[in-house]
Amino acid sequence: MTTSVRFTEDHEWVRLEADGTATIGITEFAQESLGDLVYVELPEIGRNVTQGEAAAVVESVKAAADVKMPLTGEVLAVNETLGDNPGLVNEAAEGDGWILKLKPANPAEFEALMADAAYKAFTSGN
Repeated sequence: MTTSVRFTEDHEWVRLEADGTATIGITEFAQESLGDLVYVELPEIGRNVTQGEAAAVVESVKAAADVKMPLTGEVLAVNETLGDNPGLVNEAAEGDGWILKLKPANPAEFEALMADAAYKAFTSGN
């Protein structure tokens, strides 16, 4: 099964899982731009978020950045590991360094996001 991953112009990624949930994090491009992360502020489980809303914060030695939600939905889980090891985002931003999982409210929002090729073109200086 191929995994569906889409990207936002704010450098978040979202992966639709087989169970219908969505896993969200920041892209490799974003973590490289931020540098070494020292803190990740996670949203509360059960919180309803809206597409474009800042629901988490990643903080590096250089800057803090909002993590804007690529989809509207309910937060089902957060990556608790990041509390003790925010650097996991630097090591595997698009893997084990995921930030949260949510139950999407509107599947059409996912389809409107950038596919991999479009995101690569966007980050190469468009």
